[in-house]
Amino acid sequence: MPRVYVALGANLDDPKAQLDNAVTALSALALGNSLLVSPYYHSTPMGDVVQPDYVNAVVSFDTDLEPLALLDALQHIENTQGRVRLERWGPRTLDLDLLLYGNENIDIPRLQVPHYGMKERSFVLVPLAAIAPNLILPCNTAIGSLIDTKMLAELQQLGIDH
Repeated sequence: MPRVYVALGANLDDPKAQLDNAVTALSALALGNSLLVSPYYHSTPMGDVVQPDYVNAVVSFDTDLEPLALLDALQHIENTQGRVRLERWGPRTLDLDLLLYGNENIDIPRLQVPHYGMKERSFVLVPLAAIAPNLILPCNTAIGSLIDTKMLAELQQLGIDH
């Protein structure tokens, strides 16, 4: 059973509540008590679309779901929480990105793991390192080596219990 890592992001319809609801839904996919949740972070949006700031986190858990079944489950959670895909990098009620699926490299039309942009995104790396500080990525890179002071400065940890 692989350990998976999923990034969470929301900037519409009470983003903190959206993440809280997603964590509850994700706990149903986790085997045993394996679910770990990072602190929540406040971040500015990527791209040129004018939109509210985000709340981001990363969760990890053990699962017996195959990669595409897990992707389907993540998209079902997004849709249940009102996700509408109107524009790339646009505002959303919830975004769940499968970052890592064990140590597997997956490159198929519907799924690329490790997630294609994770190494450049502070709102992914910082929460990921918070729950897995000694993680070695499938490319044999230590998670901590990817985080610099600029990335740390881009995020503000929210003082929220979740």
